[in-house]
This record gives sequence, structure tokens and C-alpha cells, in this order.
Amino acid sequence: MEVAAPTGNAPQLLMGWTHTAFAMGDTSCVGEARRFAAHASAEMEWGDTDSGRLSIVVTELANNLHLHAHEGRLLIAAVPALDLVEVIAIDHGPGIEDLPLSMRDGYSTGGTQGAGLGAVRRLADDFDIHSSVPQGTVCVARVRQHREAGDAPAALPQTLRVGAIRLPLAGETMCGDAWAAALDGPRAALLVADGLGHGSEAAKASGAAVDLFLQAPFGDLREQIESMHAELQSTRGAAVCSLRLDATAATVRSSGVGNVVARVVTGLSDRSVVTQHGTVGLTMRRPQETTTELPPYALLVVHSDGIETRWHPASIQRLLGSDPTLVAAVLLRDHHRARDDATVVVVQCIE
Repeated sequence: MEVAAPTGNAPQLLMGWTHTAFAMGDTSCVGEARRFAAHASAEMEWGDTDSGRLSIVVTELANNLHLHAHEGRLLIAAVPALDLVEVIAIDHGPGIEDLPLSMRDGYSTGGTQGAGLGAVRRLADDFDIHSSVPQGTVCVARVRQHREAGDAPAALPQTLRVGAIRLPLAGETMCGDAWAAALDGPRAALLVADGLGHGSEAAKASGAAVDLFLQAPFGDLREQIESMHAELQSTRGAAVCSLRLDATAATVRSSGVGNVVARVVTGLSDRSVVTQHGTVGLTMRRPQETTTELPPYALLVVHSDGIETRWHPASIQRLLGSDPTLVAAVLLRDHHRARDDATVVVVQCIE
């Protein structure tokens, strides 16, 4: 997701949104996803035109999953702060052999009208797709509320793009993971926290870490972790990784405790960001700060242990120029541990 923040003004703060998953097992699931999206747009007071665009995007992606895909899931997240709804389609095959052909309006292999992916690309404000045979297809589409001319802020040059997926454990309504970011031109501050376990108590712990982070997102890293350790002692504790990106200096400074994983990936390299053992709020050593090189066009990937830690960088190196949420979705599809909450945040340097 592209986010711009004006240098010299207060940084733009992002509090991590949660995705709701819909397994596309039968036609009733298509309607369920469409109703969820309609409720989300109504809550944000969208007009009929934008709500209609969203409905078509959700319906077409859901129908594609139901008709053509193995283990298809639709993830939907409303982001009121950015006045948008994000829709992610994920499947485990068979993949699309001729992607350009499938993007044409009127193309269909399932006896439908073929509005499909071509309509989604045309109606969505952001669209990206990746498909491989037989692994499957991942698609990201965002629909924003269209404002009258002059109502929306002018677009600014962007140095960083942020994409993220936060998914609760199946059957839970609350996610025990949390993330937040602050963006200020070429600088970004990022926090990912994983409360121990899952459910409401885990969410309480990770949420407390995010609250402290947002008070001073660009503050001293070690002091921030120490403050979280004191604050989280009334909770079950959390694994935490706090990072500061500076695209101008080409560095990532970080301090982390527990099993939140951070890696810097380029087309030629894969560097792990060092964290230390322990649990914030329970037991930890004195926090340490490390610095990792941030090459041009690199991806910073940070995730909770709901994602397997030993994924190979080749799975995303071919996606360095893709929407960062698409990168997060591929990692989720291929490396999700279904027994836990899962969060993946991807920050992309585009200068």
C-alpha cells in the first residue's frame, strides 16, 4: 500500500488493520464476503458509486476463487483512516498459464460472463497480481472513496510503500498480533508485536506495546523497549520488534525481543535483523540496538511466528517491484502456520 507522509509535518501514523478471511468453498461464501464488504463501506459512509465498485471487485474475485481455485480464500480489510477497503484473493493452484489473456474483458474459462480480472483491474484504485503454475495466484485490489476535486490532499512523492496482512487464528475474532508504523518522507518507524498465545489476552499485550510505540515512534529504540517491558508486566507479555528505516542513510536500526522475525531482502542478498531471546513484560536482557544495511529497492519483511521462519528469499525476490501487500500475501499463502495468528508487514524502498 502506498502511503505518503510530508517531511516537516507530523509523521503519518498507521495502526495495523485486521483482515477477515472467507474460505470460498461454495456460492454462499461469495454472498457472505460481499455483505461484509457492503457493511464496511456503509460504516465509512461511502456513496452508491464507490460501494458498487467495491461490490463488483469482491464478487468477481470471490467467484473466481469458487469456480477455478484450490483452497481459495478472500481476505478483506476496511481501513477507515485511509478511506479504503483492501481485498486479497489467495489460492493454492492451479495458477494461470496465460495471465495477459485472462486479464482481457470478456475472457472466461468457466462459462461465466468473463467480467472477472479485467473488470477488477479497471474498477479498483490499486491492483496487482502474481500467478505461477501450479502454485497458484495471489491478487490485491483496493477500492477508495472518490472525493470531489479539492477535497483530497495532493499526492506527494513517495519513498516508501507499506503493505501488511494481519490475520487472527481461525475461529477468533481478535488478533493477538499488532503492528503500527509512522512515515515521514524517507524515514519510517515500524513495530510488530506478538502477544503470547492468541485471543483477547494476547491482543491486550500486543496492543499495549503499540500504544507506547505510537507515543514516540521515532524515539530511542532501547528506551522504547524498556518502557514496553515495564508496561506489559500486567499482561501475559509479547515478542516485540521495533525498527527505524532511513532510506537516505540506507540503514535499518532495530531492537527486538522474542520471535518476531525481520529480514532485508534484495535481488542479490538476504540479511536477518538480529533480535534477542526473551519476552517483553516477563523476562528479557537489557535491549540492544543493531544496524542493518538497507540497499536501494530492498524489501524489509517483518512477521510474527504465525509465519514459518525458514522461508527461502527466492519466493519473493521475483516480486521486488510488486505491491508490498502482494509480497505479504505470497508469504502468508506459502508459509502460514494455521495454528496461530499471523502478521506480515512489508516495507518497500522505491528510490
